[in-house]
Amino acid sequence: MRTRNCLLIAFCFIFLCGKLYAQPTGSEDRMYWVQTLTRIADPVLVNLSQGTLKKNMPFESLSDEPLRRSVSYLEAVGRTVCGIAPWLELGPDDTQEGKLRERYIQLVVKGLKQAVDPQSADYLMFDNRHSQPLVDAAFLVQGLLRAPRQLWGYLDVDIQKKLVYELKRTRGIKPNESNWLLFASMVEAALLEFTGEYDSQRLYYGVNRFIDEWYKGDAWYGDGAELHLDYYNSLVIHPMLTDVLYVMKKHGL
Repeated sequence: MRTRNCLLIAFCFIFLCGKLYAQPTGSEDRMYWVQTLTRIADPVLVNLSQGTLKKNMPFESLSDEPLRRSVSYLEAVGRTVCGIAPWLELGPDDTQEGKLRERYIQLVVKGLKQAVDPQSADYLMFDNRHSQPLVDAAFLVQGLLRAPRQLWGYLDVDIQKKLVYELKRTRGIKPNESNWLLFASMVEAALLEFTGEYDSQRLYYGVNRFIDEWYKGDAWYGDGAELHLDYYNSLVIHPMLTDVLYVMKKHGL
């Protein structure tokens, strides 16, 4: 009996170890990433769609700037939309994931209606009372450029016009001589794509700086004239420069 028990324990141990170290399948990996996405996106997009983001979103900051809380809401929205937009652009279908995408497309569309409505409790700050709105307007429009059919294409014409108005308000914000130049370029690229109108100086200046002056070699750009070994090459410089140049080429610039 003791021998049988020992064999059973050994078998269970080997079985559990196999489970622990077994490689997940592609579908299991994808399910995990989608679940993670929803945990991150849900609190932002559900609240924005209901006009309760400012009411319910927690806020923490080391900064004592009086407007830091006010700009944090566009920060949350812009980066969330930017991150999930390529997934949303796959569009709805009859699968469980496709139905989930449909839900999130609707949440973003409803949320952007709240974001640009001055009468909404969740009207977001795009103007030059603070410099941060330029940053997160750029992330927001990068998301719209990544999902032109499923996001921009589903906005009512009135909402599109209101959003364009808010984006143009960021022109009052002067970017730093750094990766911030590409935030201005990104906004103008989106305006070019969606309206055909753009500020050529704000579109070209950052692009030319990075291409003509700040490339350091081995796929590294300086963040300004100096090289910084941080994540801004991967978060801002490469993706935004690529997306801006794509739009420029598309429009023959």
